[in-house]
Amino acid sequence: MALAGPSSALLSSSSSACLRRLNPLLLSAACRRPPGGQRRAARRFCAAIASEADVFASPEVAKSFDFTNEERIYKWWESQGFFKPNFDRGGDPFVIPMPPPNVTGSLHMGHAMFVTLEDIMVRYFRMKGRPALWIPGTDHAGIATQLVVEKMLAAEGVKRTDLTREEFTKKVWEWKEKYGGTITNQIRRLGASCDWSRERFTLDEQLSRAVIEAFIRLHDKGLIYQGSYLVNWSPNLQTAVSDLEVEYSEEPGNLYFIKYRVAGGTRDDFMTIATTRPETLFGDVAIAVNPEDKRYAQYVGRLAIVPLTCGRHVPIIADRYVDPDFGTGVLKISPGHDHNDYHIARKLGLPILNVMNKDGTLNDVAGLYSGMDRFEAREKLWSDLVETNLAVKKEPYTLRVPRSQRGGEVIEPLVSKQWFVTMEPLAEKALRAVENGQLTILPERFEKIYNHWLTNIKDWCISRQLWWGHRIPVWYIVGKKCEEDYIVARTEEEALTKAQEKYGKSVEIYQDPDVLDTWFSSALWPFSTLGWPDLSKDDYKHFYPSTVLETGHDILFFWVARMVMMGIEFTGSVPFSYVYLHGLIRDSEGRKMSKTLGNVIDPLDTIKDYGTDALRFTLSLGTAGQFDTEASLQELPLPECWVVTGLHGLIDRVSTSYEKFFFGDAAREIYDFFWGDFADWYIEASKTRLYHSADKLAAARAQSVLLYVFENILKLLHPFMPFVTEELWQAFPYRKQALMVTPWPTTDLPKDSRSIKRFQNLQSLIRGIRNVRAEYTVEPAKRISASVVATADVLEYVSKEKQVLALLSKLDVQNVHFAESAPGDANQSVHIVADEGLEAYLPFADMVDVSEEVKRLSKRLSKMQSEYDALVARLNSQSFVEKAPEEIVQGVREKASEAEEKIALTMNRLAFLQSTVST
Repeated sequence: MALAGPSSALLSSSSSACLRRLNPLLLSAACRRPPGGQRRAARRFCAAIASEADVFASPEVAKSFDFTNEERIYKWWESQGFFKPNFDRGGDPFVIPMPPPNVTGSLHMGHAMFVTLEDIMVRYFRMKGRPALWIPGTDHAGIATQLVVEKMLAAEGVKRTDLTREEFTKKVWEWKEKYGGTITNQIRRLGASCDWSRERFTLDEQLSRAVIEAFIRLHDKGLIYQGSYLVNWSPNLQTAVSDLEVEYSEEPGNLYFIKYRVAGGTRDDFMTIATTRPETLFGDVAIAVNPEDKRYAQYVGRLAIVPLTCGRHVPIIADRYVDPDFGTGVLKISPGHDHNDYHIARKLGLPILNVMNKDGTLNDVAGLYSGMDRFEAREKLWSDLVETNLAVKKEPYTLRVPRSQRGGEVIEPLVSKQWFVTMEPLAEKALRAVENGQLTILPERFEKIYNHWLTNIKDWCISRQLWWGHRIPVWYIVGKKCEEDYIVARTEEEALTKAQEKYGKSVEIYQDPDVLDTWFSSALWPFSTLGWPDLSKDDYKHFYPSTVLETGHDILFFWVARMVMMGIEFTGSVPFSYVYLHGLIRDSEGRKMSKTLGNVIDPLDTIKDYGTDALRFTLSLGTAGQFDTEASLQELPLPECWVVTGLHGLIDRVSTSYEKFFFGDAAREIYDFFWGDFADWYIEASKTRLYHSADKLAAARAQSVLLYVFENILKLLHPFMPFVTEELWQAFPYRKQALMVTPWPTTDLPKDSRSIKRFQNLQSLIRGIRNVRAEYTVEPAKRISASVVATADVLEYVSKEKQVLALLSKLDVQNVHFAESAPGDANQSVHIVADEGLEAYLPFADMVDVSEEVKRLSKRLSKMQSEYDALVARLNSQSFVEKAPEEIVQGVREKASEAEEKIALTMNRLAFLQSTVST
């Protein structure tokens, strides 16, 4: 199992090994056997607890933790009311709404991730003394739940349509009561400290009232309307689905080339179109070319004959939307079955022609093909085109196929009457909430995605053709067209009263059969669970708005943005102050976990083998590596903060150099940082976390920083060295796309200038120690002691990096001491001044054998003196000075001067060593 977070932090693919190592680490302290007296006290303490709450059966802590105790401990916590918010210590409430899992769901690693992270938050703030509330609940999951129950009935030989709506929904409620608690029980197994007394279900009576109220208020403001528009239609589910619930997959298909004859022309006057869906030609309303395409200029303004339609004519038009390089440069416009064609038709005032029934068969517009399945019709149509000499060719082509996220079938763009919410005015307020700081999105890079989606938002289709869900609170008048008159009301009784006031006592009404999109009720979750629209309720007053929303970044639009819009609209404030987005959990090959791929890991299986704590701890490690905020940077230790700050500065400088075409500068900057800062310094420093520390959090953080920096270096270097960087990029097991199409690193990321200065001081100290070692020819493997002397503020950060200093300077970590004054043996040590306020003393005895060193230096001094005397003799020779070339004489003078300096240094060192011996 691998975890890829927003920052692309990756855990080892061998999760089992990680988990095996983890539990001993977590439990070692608890399992250590205490001395006799302490054991007796512990037994009395445990016995007292056991007698009060019947939780701990054993008076002594076992040598290994028994995972079966987790459920007993959890029940004890809950029975004591620990999960409820406690106002005794005051403080602002910490509130987090749980993303409600589908009532049909069973636990998977995505659930385990969000439960772990949210529980970490709520337990932390609870221990800090804040009244902490974690609101649990489940979603009715309209499409998913209806599918489950329909399959159950089908196994009994019953179709949904064999039942009345009331009979079917009764079956669904029965299923919910029997199986709907599975997911919440599993969430409990993860240790979720939710206030279960406040558990909610989106079809609860109170939440249902909130949904109806929201619909009515939006409708009263003119923000909800009904109309026939092109939607994503699921033929199998027989309902519209959201753009966000359509998943696209690349699949093999064909590109069909078809002749469209020009009306009134000769046999040679035809235009060839290329299409992936020939069955939609019955819905063609125009043929379009690019106005700059001279190949077809002569035909613009004339008519084309649609094949196999008994001579139906459509106009040949020019529009810049048409790509002259795709296919033949001729586009068939079928606005009833293609989103792009639909927008062109709306822009140009072309008619909309639908050729498809809601079950995916062709309708009467298709003539002889009426009643055929769309894919069957495709094959038959092509065969007939071949037979009539209107088929040009068929080529293999990779299709981007839209499939239903729930049902899996191919989605059909179809014009259908639906209910919509006008989103633009709601989106404007949600954009301002982030802009003015009312809402903070973490990591910050997701702000751009949030802003882009809300800036380009489309109206929201909120109706679904289902029986399970919140029924749309609209009633129609029997005998009148739906478009002419309808009544919006909270109840049928209210609707009937309104109808009678307008049409008399004999009027009959019936309710709209559709239900609301499941996401409509989910968008109200943060405040409907607290009692909205009753704003006087204590829960609402105490706990709204929430503090933070934590969820996966894949539902930033599905849920988060819609909650922000609805919260501002109905309560006047953002529903939460922070949005924290975690990443997806992927397998060791970087693939999203799915039943289809067979790579799903059941968290309960992992818990059974390793325990809940080990799973939670492992999952939490995958969240490291978010370094795009000042706060996240400040939390890093000095080496990590220094290298990330350096990287952020490098990104800015290199980006500027690229834009100014200073490619030489960019290359030098990258080279210097990669080899100098990253390879020579940080990689070496990180070894203290990875190999010389039992602190698993520090190790995970170092891994995350290594990965973060290396990834960004590869991005910066890719334009210069595309091959090796791509090869290295693809070596990451979780990469789904090529490096060459990966977004460029973000500029203007936070930097900590203080960490630069501090790490430079540490570097100076390390370099000074290395120089002394070299000067005294200390054996490379020999570890020496050192006393570091500095002011209090410098010692504070230098002493924290004792391991780094020792590793990179080859010091004996057990004999590295820190003080504000020189050590007692300073006169027998080499003194190093690394920087103002930072010095070090290295004892001679650790580095060399002083007696042997005295002998070696004495011998060396004698030789140096002889060489110096010879040089001086030559310079004292008048004959040499007068007859030798000037450059030769000058060379001898320089050598003599250099020899004199070396003699002085050696004499000083020798005198110093002799003084230490005599001492």
